[in-house]
Amino acid sequence: MNEFGKIKSSLDRFVSIPDDEWKNFVSGLKVKQVKKGDILTDLGQIEHYIYFLNQGATRNFFIQDGKEFTVDFHFENSFVTAYYSFITREPSQVSIEMLADGEVVMIPYEWLHRYYKQSIYGERIGRLMAESQYVNRLNREMSLLSLTAEERYAELMQKNPVLVNTISIKHLSSYLGIQPESLSRIRRQFGKN
Repeated sequence: MNEFGKIKSSLDRFVSIPDDEWKNFVSGLKVKQVKKGDILTDLGQIEHYIYFLNQGATRNFFIQDGKEFTVDFHFENSFVTAYYSFITREPSQVSIEMLADGEVVMIPYEWLHRYYKQSIYGERIGRLMAESQYVNRLNREMSLLSLTAEERYAELMQKNPVLVNTISIKHLSSYLGIQPESLSRIRRQFGKN
């Protein structure tokens, strides 16, 4: 599978894009190898890309009063961006950090908007990426309001158990909204099952 195979498979679940249209779309994309700890988007920076994770994982976080708050994780085969900044062209309120070495497909803002005007498929692709961001956000909010910390941890483990086990207690506990000691207990219990 070539460097754009995974993103095509992801979008093909929703809409079939003819080969000539696909070639036109990917002509404006970039592929980048990234390392653990790399920052894709920094706090205060205007977001210029939607990223598709061919490999790796990210965390979205912000800092308030000197304390980091992890608000989301993304894993292989998903779109990630500081979406509010991407659409408003205002500085990002979150940073996006790579949690593992990987590869991202970068969809530039300018290219995407030019493609919207060129092709009916452009509008569909943009809408699908926006819908993906909305669904992820809604699932996260519902999870925080309706699931226990144990259930949220189990849900995260289903997405990518290998990477979840490598994420620091500090980042995971912030994401789950619990104290690190409680997460350590949950991890021990989860390991026994």
